[in-house]
Amino acid sequence: MTFDGWIQIALFGVVVVLITKPFGSYMARVFAGECTLLSPVLGPIERLFYRLSGVDEKAEQSWLVYAVAMLLFNLVGFLSLYALMRLQALLPFNPAGQPAVEESLAFNTALSFDTNTNWQSYVPETTMSYLVQMAGLTVHNFVSAATGIALAIALVRGFARRSAKSIGNFWVDLTRCTLYVLLPLSIVVGLFFVWQGVPQNLGAYTEATTLEGAKQVIAQGPVASQEVIKMLGTNGGGFFNANSAHPFENPNAITNFVQIVLIFSIGAALTNVFGRMVGDQRQGWAVFSVMAILFLMGTTTAYWAEATGNPNFARLGIDANPSGLQAGGNMEGKEVRFGIVNSALFATVTTDASCGAVNAMHDSFTPLGGLVPMFNIQLGEIIFGGVGAGLYGMLMFAIVSVFIAGLMVGRTPEYLGKKIEAKEVKMALLAILILPLSILGFSAIATVIDAGLAGPANAGPHGFSEILYAYTSATGNNGSAFAGLSANTLFYNTTIGLAMFVGRFLMIVPMVAIAGSLAAKKIVPASAGTFPTNGPLFVGLLVGVILIVGGLTFFPALALGPLVEHFAMMAGTLY
Repeated sequence: MTFDGWIQIALFGVVVVLITKPFGSYMARVFAGECTLLSPVLGPIERLFYRLSGVDEKAEQSWLVYAVAMLLFNLVGFLSLYALMRLQALLPFNPAGQPAVEESLAFNTALSFDTNTNWQSYVPETTMSYLVQMAGLTVHNFVSAATGIALAIALVRGFARRSAKSIGNFWVDLTRCTLYVLLPLSIVVGLFFVWQGVPQNLGAYTEATTLEGAKQVIAQGPVASQEVIKMLGTNGGGFFNANSAHPFENPNAITNFVQIVLIFSIGAALTNVFGRMVGDQRQGWAVFSVMAILFLMGTTTAYWAEATGNPNFARLGIDANPSGLQAGGNMEGKEVRFGIVNSALFATVTTDASCGAVNAMHDSFTPLGGLVPMFNIQLGEIIFGGVGAGLYGMLMFAIVSVFIAGLMVGRTPEYLGKKIEAKEVKMALLAILILPLSILGFSAIATVIDAGLAGPANAGPHGFSEILYAYTSATGNNGSAFAGLSANTLFYNTTIGLAMFVGRFLMIVPMVAIAGSLAAKKIVPASAGTFPTNGPLFVGLLVGVILIVGGLTFFPALALGPLVEHFAMMAGTLY
């Protein structure tokens, strides 16, 4: 670990803190339907969309209607993307002549982009046409991100409203998020990426002759437009197989820093939106603090593990510095342009972003370095998170935390003036526990049948980690991978696709039900026995509950994989 590395981490943290409040203020005005700087230009376009689609922007929906609208929208999105991939050989904007995508891969990919997961069991530049990349994958990068944000706003309305029968209008929230938040930023930052050297064209792939006389095909296309929403919407799903390690997606240190900030920008700002909508910005900063503490814990661990490197090199007398550690740290698979600190940052941030990191995925990490993204995803991407998902996942843990605090003092728990009763606690626990059920269930199946065991490139605990990470990433709607797993098979395409569905929609539905239940309740005035939820005591309680629940739930699986790997490596029997 170096002083320069810590400066980079600190600079990133400062920038995220500085943009949280102004961006949150803007987003709060957008979802409240108030006038913004962009309203004179975008307002007429928004109203035109409503007229064309027959949406009454003033008509709100109950939680059930809101949830059904969301599910139907995503069903249509899944079917349309699946059809687009299966028919791409017959469609235009296919200069490389890509054939139709195989059935199980198309199923997996359609669910992947529909759920904001963006898991890629294929090489994008040799599988997808420009039309699929633009009209399919990039469009889903926008709408899946907007869906997550809309759902988070719906839950916040549940806390903010009193004696209400509605939690908003899904179509209005989706439209405003896309039109006022995602699209303007994507245009501005996309042009910045083009300026920095990211391609944006519809030309055919370029064939070059190398110095040795060999032919090399250089892929290009509409990269910048997909890259920006991939990061801003915490989607992942790069235009190239190497994702942000590819120089066409991430040309230099400036674009690398901007991309990492983009990943956190909306997730951080939503904590401020939460505080503003419930009428107490300190509530938002409390949630922000919990996310920041967990983020720093993960980044510090990953940075230390990767900077320390593999002790077996020192034991063999090679690549060791005077301290007896691996010289330069564990640079295996890392993008040398950005170094270990950026890989550590990306590893922790990527757990929320579903993006390819600036290393050869997490398979090249040390055992503890790889454990950090795995565990963070298993918590439900609550560390700022996939846009929207981080906030509503954190609020599920907040409900459980105040319930525990209420049990300690023998009083009905309250959060933001709302009584937290059996219904809300049961729904919150269902939303939280559906994740380990999917992750551990699918991992168990894959480790006992031949089709599952055929996937990992490694035997032993690392092979188990590859399987566990795949279903962790899929269920957490993350999309990154231990690159050693060969997942483009009928078994993995199908089961990983199902894990994505479970992790997205079986968590969302109980969460929306909580929003409807809370919106119908009256606000109870605070009393001397009310547990404060906007200060350090609540922050500490919430961090503790998250780590305990996550540790108790996933420790046996982690002990079979990354922890066994770590102790074996330290003993000199592994790597």
